[in-house]
Amino acid sequence: MRAIRGATTVKENRANEIYSATDELFRQILRENKLTNPEQLVSVIITATPDLNAAFPARAIRECEGFELLPVMGMVETDVPGAPRKCIRLMVHVEIDQQLADVKHVYLNDAAKLRPDLARKRDEA
Repeated sequence: MRAIRGATTVKENRANEIYSATDELFRQILRENKLTNPEQLVSVIITATPDLNAAFPARAIRECEGFELLPVMGMVETDVPGAPRKCIRLMVHVEIDQQLADVKHVYLNDAAKLRPDLARKRDEA
């Protein structure tokens, strides 16, 4: 089992932006890690910064075809001064036979500054 990290940001605290950004991030994680079978996924943990309260990001994943039964848990992220605002983070637990170094973590938009080492590695691939 491996855990794949990802994060993104939105411009406004609006339900459609939260759903769209979460969907984009989730699908990008699936694509980059060649996850094509919903049975490969175990669960997803989602956090959102306290300034995102217009919608539950988990809904975007639950509405993805084939992933309706996937356990998804949402929480509020710790409010750390200087951290990116309007940020959604995912930790996707998957059953794959890959080395840790081969897992592709995905950081989009302003969330790339959370893990510049991983964002840079992704850009180089």
